[in-house]
Amino acid sequence: MNTDPVLVGVDGSESAAAAARWAAREAVLRHVPLTVLAAFGFADGSFVGERYPPVEWLEVKEAEAEELLQAVRDDLAEVEPRVRIAVETSPAGPEVALREASAKARMLVLGEPTGTLSGLLAGSPDIDLVAHAHCPVVVVRGTIRPREPVVVGVDGSPLSEAAIGCAFEEAAVHGVPLVAVHAWLDADRSRLFGDRDFPFEAREAEHRLLAQRISGYSALYPDVRVERIVEQDRPRDRLIEWSSRASLVVLGSRGRGGFTGMVLGSTSHALLHHAECPVLVVRAGTTAAGDR
Repeated sequence: MNTDPVLVGVDGSESAAAAARWAAREAVLRHVPLTVLAAFGFADGSFVGERYPPVEWLEVKEAEAEELLQAVRDDLAEVEPRVRIAVETSPAGPEVALREASAKARMLVLGEPTGTLSGLLAGSPDIDLVAHAHCPVVVVRGTIRPREPVVVGVDGSPLSEAAIGCAFEEAAVHGVPLVAVHAWLDADRSRLFGDRDFPFEAREAEHRLLAQRISGYSALYPDVRVERIVEQDRPRDRLIEWSSRASLVVLGSRGRGGFTGMVLGSTSHALLHHAECPVLVVRAGTTAAGDR
């Protein structure tokens, strides 16, 4: 049994507090500890004018981080009293500290991009933590709907396969249905057929692909009710639309249309910025949340 903790980063923002509450519930349902990390260093590890920050500065920042962690503890004790919490501070920047800590976590949870820590998602280096963490990453955004289905994007790629496994486990842990969405409007086919419906044989092939991809997991998780959706549309558009009635959207960091070497594809980028519920991203080289 995997007893690695759920890891969440906090920075005092409301979005990070929401992420901590989400992570606490996840830890309770999975019967694992929750690690709450407050990193107080600069993002690039530097200190203006000096190679290392003064000891006095470090002491003040560490005290502030410890005060923040106590506030998080108090909040979680009210909303999830059963959660087992370990707290950590780090003089490193948030991205570095969380990436290193993710090597010993089953899942990393972040708030949506509004604060300093959550702001990692706002610009170009924003996606670095999602892209390079050692475990699957959840960005808690939008509306929390714990009783709604888990939605997974399926496209037949190896990362999609890993996402399916994560999604089935999430649905089983939370006791909710799973919606497997396969949207298959790609550029080559669009140039060939334009706005017309694709041939019946092509559509049937996509239905078979989805059925094949989820069949093995349905056998492993017989209690998870699955709805299969095959649509002729861009994956990101369908998944964003489904996110308005989901508890969680799960997808691989890039799909079969991504360029070789890309860490995150256009669909995962779009969901991280526009989904209306939390998003779980599974990246190459990470292990599915329940397999570690």
